[in-house]
Amino acid sequence: MQDEAHLVTPRLATCSTALPPYRYSQADLLEQLKAMWAAEHHNTARLEQLHGAVGVKHRHLALPKERYLAFKDFTERNQAFAEASLPLAEGVVVEALERTGLLASEVDYLVYTSITGLTVPSLDARLMNRLPFSPRVKRVPVFGWGCLGGAAGIARLSDLLEGKREGVGLLLSVELCSLTLQKQDFSVANLISSGLFGDGAAALVMTTRPGPGPRVVASRAMFFAESEHVMGWNIGAHGLSIVLSPEVPFYAEHHLVPGLQSFLADHGLQPADVAAWVAHPGGPKVIDVLENGLGLEVGALDITRRSLRDVGNLSSASVLFVLAEVLGQAHEPGDYGLILAMGPAFGAEAILIQW
Repeated sequence: MQDEAHLVTPRLATCSTALPPYRYSQADLLEQLKAMWAAEHHNTARLEQLHGAVGVKHRHLALPKERYLAFKDFTERNQAFAEASLPLAEGVVVEALERTGLLASEVDYLVYTSITGLTVPSLDARLMNRLPFSPRVKRVPVFGWGCLGGAAGIARLSDLLEGKREGVGLLLSVELCSLTLQKQDFSVANLISSGLFGDGAAALVMTTRPGPGPRVVASRAMFFAESEHVMGWNIGAHGLSIVLSPEVPFYAEHHLVPGLQSFLADHGLQPADVAAWVAHPGGPKVIDVLENGLGLEVGALDITRRSLRDVGNLSSASVLFVLAEVLGQAHEPGDYGLILAMGPAFGAEAILIQW
């Protein structure tokens, strides 16, 4: 009975990532922002300080950096999202399916998450007209998860596949954070955001078919009450304006860390028992809190730090970028991994996996 149950437990088959073609150093983008804000924001030293503190060295943008100066309103930026997101999504999905030898027509569930642009029909539906998915594929487009979306998408897709023999699921994340830039907003949150977030896409194939890749042991959703002010968007005439409280590290330390410890303890584990950490790169302070609060060994979150440095925070796609690198490493049978991300509300998701 145990062997049979194991056969219908979802496994992470592969994770593909994609970055837009326009790559810039943090210094290049800082100079562009300083020029854009020169007339209204005289304290450029403060902007430099904030950009230097986020730990980002390079970012990829959906468009050439000069294009962003020409956007007049949310309508134009959102139209740019619709145009740039589809080819990025198609490319990363095709790569993920080719890696597994699966056809688009074999996908039973398609979960799509994004927080940086809106299209109706949603991007997953538009993708259906570009790739030969079955017309009966069950689509689950989600807006609102934010940075939580990569981990939450894994957990929900696992729930959908659990117990379904030969099931195939696909999680797609496309985040073009650069298109949410608010030129009229001089809040500290927006200034930090302008230096922290980048653009990217990822696609994860999950299946209950036999094959390589870690299996999902369990997942845990964590919602921390009365925390709507910590992370999110204010949505108005200018589009999506960032909400990013300095309390984020506090919530990570006092709510997320105990939640993760409790989750592991429920499965007879401690942080030291986890061989692979797949943590969303929310920012240097959050990474430090996780490392110190969980008592992790030096280097346990190096992939997370490197992802933040090389491409920035990609919202829901970020944890999938980290996961793609972890899946490419060698692991011993029985090794545990923990996937985790946090996002608006303040909420978090954790997924325990095992090779």
